[in-house]
Amino acid sequence: MIKNRINKAKSIQNFFYGQYFADGVRLTFGTVLPTVIFAFFGNIPMGLSVSFGALWVGLSDSPGPADHRRNGLFICLGLVVLVTLITNLINFNPWLLGIEIVVFSFIFSMFAIYGSRAASVGAMGILAMILNTDSIQGGELSIWEHTYLVCLGGIWYILLSLAVTQFRPYRLAQQELGECIHQVAKYIRLKAKFYDKNADNSKNFLEIIDQQVLVHNHQELVREMVFRDKKTIKDTTKTGRFLILVFSDLNDLFEQIMATQYEYTSIQEKYGSTGVLEKFNKIINKIADELDHLGFQIHANHKAKPLYNLKSDLEDIYSSIEALNKNENINTVPLKKILINVRNLSNKVESLYVYFNIQKATNEFKKEEVDYSKFVQKNPIDFKILRNNFNKESSIFRHAVRMGVVMGTGYLISQFFEFGSYSYWILLTILVILKPGFGLTKQRNFQRLTGTIIGGITGVIILLLVHDKIALFALFILFMIATYSLIRINYIISVMFMTPYVLIMLTFFENDVFQIVQERIIDTAIGSTLAFLSSYIILPNWETHRVQEPMFELLKSNYKYLSYALRFIAGEKIELTTYKLSRQEVYIKSGNMGSAFQRLLTEPKSKQKNARELNKFVVFNHILSSYTMTLMTNVRNADNSALTGEHVKLIRKTLYHLANSIKILQPHVNDQDFQEVEVSIPEDLDANNVDSPEQKIILEQLQFLNRISIDIYRTCEKLQKEEEENDKNETLLTS
Repeated sequence: MIKNRINKAKSIQNFFYGQYFADGVRLTFGTVLPTVIFAFFGNIPMGLSVSFGALWVGLSDSPGPADHRRNGLFICLGLVVLVTLITNLINFNPWLLGIEIVVFSFIFSMFAIYGSRAASVGAMGILAMILNTDSIQGGELSIWEHTYLVCLGGIWYILLSLAVTQFRPYRLAQQELGECIHQVAKYIRLKAKFYDKNADNSKNFLEIIDQQVLVHNHQELVREMVFRDKKTIKDTTKTGRFLILVFSDLNDLFEQIMATQYEYTSIQEKYGSTGVLEKFNKIINKIADELDHLGFQIHANHKAKPLYNLKSDLEDIYSSIEALNKNENINTVPLKKILINVRNLSNKVESLYVYFNIQKATNEFKKEEVDYSKFVQKNPIDFKILRNNFNKESSIFRHAVRMGVVMGTGYLISQFFEFGSYSYWILLTILVILKPGFGLTKQRNFQRLTGTIIGGITGVIILLLVHDKIALFALFILFMIATYSLIRINYIISVMFMTPYVLIMLTFFENDVFQIVQERIIDTAIGSTLAFLSSYIILPNWETHRVQEPMFELLKSNYKYLSYALRFIAGEKIELTTYKLSRQEVYIKSGNMGSAFQRLLTEPKSKQKNARELNKFVVFNHILSSYTMTLMTNVRNADNSALTGEHVKLIRKTLYHLANSIKILQPHVNDQDFQEVEVSIPEDLDANNVDSPEQKIILEQLQFLNRISIDIYRTCEKLQKEEEENDKNETLLTS
């Protein structure tokens, strides 16, 4: 109980030290200060215009490399200024405004093809358009004055954001790295569940794949913030080198965890009653605690010291295993293998602590062996990408069309029916709820409605009980910070804070706030209904019809990665960077496949075709990737005499099965790319001699990989047959 309280207290502290709270404070300060200053001089409308400019630009300010953030902010500024001017110039004509809403909603939604930052900029263009459809300044400012002040507000926020970054250049990267470490710790805790004899392994596998996606997302952010920044790469100061080395070792640690894969059901059955698995569960959770502690100290910018003496736990487990071997006459080889991996994991965590102790002596840092800049994914602004996405096969194009149609419909409804003075809330609801995938749209729908109702009730209670303007302003600031701090990590709680903060803000300008609460709930319900129905009706984007692409990419990356084992055996020299890039590709494609499968599970049951077989495909590939990573480690570390011709045969069989699986998914793929890896096998490899323990370990791993590759092939074959059957049924129904 005491430990749980300490962990909760630490989690709260960690939140306040983290990037989300810092972002919320920066955005709130940048947005509120202009209005306060102008209100002091008696001109609130001007202050509101400046604040809106700061808000629209600030909401696009997502974590990333300094140059990307700067470019994104300036592009967003130019976009919102242009949209503000155009919208206010045609505001007098409802028909022109309706056309603008449809066209701009489509165009700005297409920005998503260039990545999440571009998608945020596009969303702010739509938001600026929506909030300028009504005369929110009360007509006290001219169009040009309002546009100028919006521009001023955007510039003010950019200067604020860049000043904070310049003052603490590594702070954003530190915060993101700390968050990444926390996500890895969660992944380790899920791994620890496999050592619970009562665990549901199938459910745990799916949770691990979900968590792998989250870890991947945070790793990509850290890669961009650290390795794309030339200043960080070339920097010899303690902070820059510290970030690079901790992240590099964290990646190695995480990849080791992914590579650690056993037949858990068999282990639970054999050793569940011995008590050793409980000890493994305990020490693995302690390792996760150590990582959480490290992440917290990086967030807080403090020096870290270990929480536990893991060596004593490891010795205790070793003694228990030896006792089983002597007294119970049980085969303890699998347990010893697990112990070796846990010890290696413990050593890696210890090495992370070492970096905290040598920060002052930069010459003690080890020299990097990898060209880190190659690990950063590049998303160039290429108009070919835009052209290629202008077709109904593109999920972004479908979403953009849906957004344009639904926003236009929402605007028409707000014009033909009287829903109060804030009818643009319908459009706001559509903007935040409508997403490219059905599942996320459904989830956002529930979160928005629930958050608005609870937040509305909370806001009414506050306004009934609190009448002091200073107290209300303090609550307004607190709710605003909470809204923008939580918006990326817990949307429903964010909306619960957003509604009261909006209501409190409106009390400073409106009399009948309770009527506004009613309007907000009604408008939210209308917008939610339109967004939800459109996912069914307007160019629906069902994951079932799109899942083959991530399946193909995952198999292709696994094939390429496994082929390196064959090249190592053949004696080819492969650069460490090339090898690690291939491993990273497997990692990324696994995350993409996991995300696609999870999106499919959120769709209506009638649309979840072949879900069971796809589940098998995801699990089999996860096991294949994990065992391949273990195999690659063993092959790279093996003595040449430990590698045999039998190993070569098994690798080629596995590659053959993977190639055939790929051809099932993509029949027109080039056979030469996947049928056989051309290497020169040394003549001194004995085809059948497998005597040494090292040889046997590699042989067992390859035999298991071969079985998994056969399972994947059969799963792909079954999926293809079911797909053909579904197509026949749809053709019959159509005819």
